Amino acid sequence: MVTGSASGLGRAIALRLAQDGATVVVSDVRRAPREGGDPTEVVIERDGGHAVRIDADVSQWADVDQLIGATVGQFGRIDVMVNNAGIAGAASKPLLETTEADWDAIMAVNLRGVFLCCKRAIRQMLDQSPLGEVRGRVINISSQHGMVGPPGHVAYAASKGGVVNLTRQLAVDYGRHGILVNAVAPGKIMTGSPEQGDPDAIAYSRARTPFWRLGRPADVAGAAAFLASDDALYVSGANLLVDGGWMAY
Repeated sequence: MVTGSASGLGRAIALRLAQDGATVVVSDVRRAPREGGDPTEVVIERDGGHAVRIDADVSQWADVDQLIGATVGQFGRIDVMVNNAGIAGAASKPLLETTEADWDAIMAVNLRGVFLCCKRAIRQMLDQSPLGEVRGRVINISSQHGMVGPPGHVAYAASKGGVVNLTRQLAVDYGRHGILVNAVAPGKIMTGSPEQGDPDAIAYSRARTPFWRLGRPADVAGAAAFLASDDALYVSGANLLVDGGWMAY
C-alpha cells in the first residue's frame, strides 16, 4: 500500500513496487497525477502489474480504517505500508507568519496521517502470520528537513522531524513482533510538478548537492523497494537519506 500515490514520489514508489512483483494498493485524495499522464493504477496494469485503487484522506481515522480494512478484505493481509502522503506548499512558512490553520493543515497530513496509518497497519500486521521472519514492513517518507532547520519552513520541518522519531519509536516497540519500521528521507527530488519551477531554488539545490545531479523520483523508489525487500531483513529504525550527499556536510 502506498498513500499519496497519484503523483510524485508516491507514484514512483507504487510503480517500482509493482515492477518488483507486488500487488499495489494505490491511495490518494486525487486521481490525476500532478505531473500529467495516466493514473498510477492504469500505468501499473498497462505494464503488466497488479493494482487496485482505494482512496483515503489519511488525516481521518475513518478513512484510514476503511483503507486498511478494504485491503485486508480483498487480499487477506498487508505486507508493506508506505506512508508517503504529505503536504507543504503555501502553509509552510516562517514561524511568525504561520497561522494555527497553517500548522494544523500540515500536521494533519504529515504527522497525524502517518500516525493513523501506522496505528492501523501495525494492528493488522500483529494479527497476521509471518512470512519468513517478518509479519510486515512500514516505510515512512520523512525528509532531510526533518533533521535540520530549513529556513522558513517551521511546520513542515517539525512534522517531518516527528516522522523520523515516530519511525524509531515504532521500530523499538514492534521489532520483537516481527515488524520492521524504517523511513526514507529524500533530498531535492525533481518530480516534474509545476510548483518546482523556481529557478533560484533549483540553482541553490544544485550548488548545495554534492552529487552532479538532483534527485529523481526513481531514486526514492529504489530506496523504498530496498526496504520492502528481504535484502533489508535486518534493517529497522533507519532513516535512509536519498539526497545526493546533501546532509554529509
